[in-house]
Amino acid sequence: MTIWKSLLLAGTMLATCSSAWAGQAPGALSAPDVPISHHDRVYAAEQFSNTLSVTDPVDNKLLGVIKLGDAQPANFSPLYKGQVLVHGLGYSPDHRTLAVVSIGSNSVTFIDTATNAVKHVTYVGRSPHEAFFTPDGREVWVTVRGENYISVLDARTFMEKTRIITPSGPGMQIFSPDGKYGYICSSFNPETDVVTVADHKIIAKVKQESPFCPNIAATPDGNQVWFTLKDVGKTQVFNAKPPFNLIKTIDTGPITNHVNFAHTAKGTFAYVTIGGLNEVKVFRTDDFSVVATIPVGNLPHGVWPSGDGSRIYVGLENADALAAIDTATNAVIANIPIGQAPQAIAYVPGAAPDPDDHQNLQPLGIAGQVAHLALVTRDEKDGKAPTSVSLFDQGLIQVLQASVTGLEPKQKYVLALADRVDGGGPLQPLAAFMTNPAGSAIVNATGPIRQIVHDPATSERRYLVIAPGDATTFGEAVQVQAR
Repeated sequence: MTIWKSLLLAGTMLATCSSAWAGQAPGALSAPDVPISHHDRVYAAEQFSNTLSVTDPVDNKLLGVIKLGDAQPANFSPLYKGQVLVHGLGYSPDHRTLAVVSIGSNSVTFIDTATNAVKHVTYVGRSPHEAFFTPDGREVWVTVRGENYISVLDARTFMEKTRIITPSGPGMQIFSPDGKYGYICSSFNPETDVVTVADHKIIAKVKQESPFCPNIAATPDGNQVWFTLKDVGKTQVFNAKPPFNLIKTIDTGPITNHVNFAHTAKGTFAYVTIGGLNEVKVFRTDDFSVVATIPVGNLPHGVWPSGDGSRIYVGLENADALAAIDTATNAVIANIPIGQAPQAIAYVPGAAPDPDDHQNLQPLGIAGQVAHLALVTRDEKDGKAPTSVSLFDQGLIQVLQASVTGLEPKQKYVLALADRVDGGGPLQPLAAFMTNPAGSAIVNATGPIRQIVHDPATSERRYLVIAPGDATTFGEAVQVQAR
């Protein structure tokens, strides 16, 4: 390593470790900014390719992916040992270890950021969702969403040391910048719990307006906690300190996904990904006013700032890309192709001691193969496409994911194939679903769908539609494939 690289790394690590780190970039407000450098990395957990993408933020260039598992149907084998549905992502206070959660294989994979190598896999309870290190680096808290507890792991041995019992379906946890409190929202119950980190005791409960919270974040000044409600399209804010009272409820939009913060010379701003609108909305944290609405691409999901707050990175779940936003202008300045269906992302300053060392990284390969479609209302009065569809290639088959909006709330529908482009004629159901209170849904199916739908050469081409009803009884299509 050259002298200038060593000096830059030393300066970077001094900056990142000089004060309490909250597990939520940029950490405590008192922490010094960490200018963007080639030592930094942007990671994305990719659900259908079972990969972790690694991006250099200086060039906004994908360096490669860390393969944690295989695609379908290889991962159906009873002898399969890789990870399935790579989803959650956190990192240690020293920026040397990633904690990657895989929902389908009930695991937390710990990765060395210097070598991109897996150093341990811990298996926990059913369907874990997110994992974060405590600010002191001693523990890793894992929300076990398929059960009713937080699995507390020893950050040195990676073994479970205790459990924090919660209402069923804990969705995610994050910590106060001073490391005193943990905040645990729920995906199945309308309750967020406040826990003392020192003794793992629940000391307060905050009412959620709905049961489905996928994401929670603490402001770097330690004053507020924001959490998103995916099913009703809202974001709520409560006091991060006693009495932990609710401060504000904001109507953000259908499929409200994640929230994170950037502190700039103009103040502290919350960036909220709105999957159903394909937008990121930016709010002031002092008066909660909207300062920007940023079109970013299909189904924005995870969001994380750079170490100096100058950029926000957004994972585009139905576009297989990272969008980089300049926080000075709130404009998208780059779009980086990555793996399939990125979920959580994390920007880790100083993650790579040697920025030229790309060991254990692989090219995208099949993870970069995807087809995109859109469904529109039959009359197309506004010209908008309320539903985006991605067909993620798994080799011989595809995983279909539809980000559905513009339907009636809490009603049954089917995603189906029609013989006619206008959606008429007999329908073949692919998936039955019910919309949430915002009239939206995320719908999945698996099969050789691209060969049927997307290949204009086939004589048996059919078209995706959405119709009211269930898998056995349904009406006329209300959304049809865009021509």
